[in-house]
Amino acid sequence: MTLKISIDAASTTAPYEQLRAQISAQARSGRLPVGCKLPTVRGLAQELGLAANTVAKAYRVLEADGVIETRGRGGTFIAAAGDAAERQAAAAAAAYAAEAHRLGLSRAAAEAAVKDALRATYGRS
Repeated sequence: MTLKISIDAASTTAPYEQLRAQISAQARSGRLPVGCKLPTVRGLAQELGLAANTVAKAYRVLEADGVIETRGRGGTFIAAAGDAAERQAAAAAAAYAAEAHRLGLSRAAAEAAVKDALRATYGRS
């Protein structure tokens, strides 16, 4: 399986975030299956024309999110992240719901805030 990443230098989204989002999306879709070995930080940085620190930052965030795992000198691999990502999203949603309730927002107002935030993040669809 080949990692297909394209970084848009003209984008307002930081290169590390573009890289993080693309690897995450490919892992969640199954295009990068669990256990797939990723390039080294230096190798991917060279391939994409990025600084090694940019790739390292993306890898750190992906590892914190449970999308990838580093096995020491063995390399970096796609982890079984779907469940971890869904658990984190559910926990964040529960925390938001509790906070919205504490603030006295109506259910409709809380849902509208979520829809606005999703629209801002994902764009209109």
